[in-house]
Amino acid sequence: MQVRERCVGVDGAERGWFEGCQLPGTSRQLVPVVGDSQPATANPVTAALATIAYRASPWYELETRGGILAENSFDIVVVGAGPGGYVAAIKAAQLGFQTACVEEQFLGGVCLNIGCIPTKALLESAAMISRLGHAKEFGIDVGEVKTDLAQAVKRSREVSDRMTRGIAFLFKKYKVTHIEGRGRLAGKGNLQVTNGGKNQEVKAKHIILATGSRPRDLPFLKVDHDRVWDSTDALLAETLPKTLAIVGAGAIGCEFADVYAAFGTKVTIIEALDRILPLEDKDCSAVVEKSFKKRGMDVFTGARLEKADIGSKGVAISFKTSKGEEKEMKVDRVLSAIGRAPNVEDIGLEDAGVELTDQGFIGIDAQMRTNVEGIYAIGDVAGPPLLAHKGSHEGIACVEAIKGDRHAGVDYENIPNCTYCHPEVASVGLTEEQAKEKGLEIEVGMFPWTANGRALTAGETEGFVKIVRDKKYSEVIGAHIVGPHATELIAEFVVGRHLETTVEEMDRAMHPHPTLSEAVAEASLAALGHPLHI
Repeated sequence: MQVRERCVGVDGAERGWFEGCQLPGTSRQLVPVVGDSQPATANPVTAALATIAYRASPWYELETRGGILAENSFDIVVVGAGPGGYVAAIKAAQLGFQTACVEEQFLGGVCLNIGCIPTKALLESAAMISRLGHAKEFGIDVGEVKTDLAQAVKRSREVSDRMTRGIAFLFKKYKVTHIEGRGRLAGKGNLQVTNGGKNQEVKAKHIILATGSRPRDLPFLKVDHDRVWDSTDALLAETLPKTLAIVGAGAIGCEFADVYAAFGTKVTIIEALDRILPLEDKDCSAVVEKSFKKRGMDVFTGARLEKADIGSKGVAISFKTSKGEEKEMKVDRVLSAIGRAPNVEDIGLEDAGVELTDQGFIGIDAQMRTNVEGIYAIGDVAGPPLLAHKGSHEGIACVEAIKGDRHAGVDYENIPNCTYCHPEVASVGLTEEQAKEKGLEIEVGMFPWTANGRALTAGETEGFVKIVRDKKYSEVIGAHIVGPHATELIAEFVVGRHLETTVEEMDRAMHPHPTLSEAVAEASLAALGHPLHI
């Protein structure tokens, strides 16, 4: 008698014991065995009867979809449960793949636990502080406003925990096996998972690497999680520093500048490039810088940090301004917000032969495949832009490609950027400067919030909607919003660009009144040279 093998179905439930014999009309040599009786394949007659019974059972449907696999063996294993990894795992299960997700820390990854979600919760607290500061203008006297950073952090953790529990629920709902531990590539189709000093081997036809990224630091400004913070430290701090220097004015730096300034910290921003939010349209950057300075923040752009002396009571920093002036200051804390590095170490890439790009990310093609068959990469570890929604879409495209969809992929020219400070900034496509550098014939339209009724009623009139229009086809080749709910409004442009919508069509689509969305139509008209309300 041949050796029996315990197997499970795509839903993760045990399917019993199967005998290693060929079933007529099936692709695998596995037959269900009941109890301790003799295998159903002992003679041709019982084999034929077993075939009929098997094809009438749930096992046959699973088998024809490749769904019956040995224990600890899966169709797809995703390494990492961030917004790229967990979405890929759920999508794979929905498409009928037996799926597992390996995660060593927490479901939801950086985004849900120590990134996007809790940061936005703190930004909501900051926005509420700002709103209450203007309450009298709206006929409301709330008296003295007292802030409590510890309570705001506590609320942000509650929001994060709820989201994380939601991922666990979705894994259970879609029968995704959650394997706790650190995953490393260990030969073709093999993954070694280490948890608490114990190792287990997991087999998979396809392995998707979604290991994410971590904060970077400077050689002379090492993060010590005390005086020199990374983004996680800034997120979890319950004691408010009196002074905070933020090195780096990208999205992370500007968002934390907003939070800490709102709670009463004296914030100084130091950015090496010529403006804050250097990836955004320069007009948007100018609005945010002006707003930050109005709120009492010091902003130094084109500045080079040269020295940092870290002491027990603070950090003494020296930097050179854009005018060549030497500046020195002592602050309670420094936040290093100079970007993130991919998590490519200690996951078996070198032994597996997986190649990296010149920038240190895992190299992939349009369907997220690495140079090694059966190994894929998505999200931050696969290269910029390092955005949660980009990782999620890569995860979906990767799984769809594995399923056989030859059209699966990501439109990297239509990825929205969002910064959730106040005023908010959002964009998609080319900036005005980039369009000109490409030699495109363009026309630019801008519509200010000061001319929008809904913005006026809300008392939020900083900024504008800006459209960069291609003159040849009148397509929206770039859209940039700074001001109220910019991160929500940008989606209209993303959909429009996906459908290759013209500026005329953006205007002719009726926008309800009074809404912020009317500014989209007005900016479209402005790009054609005839706005109505300015």
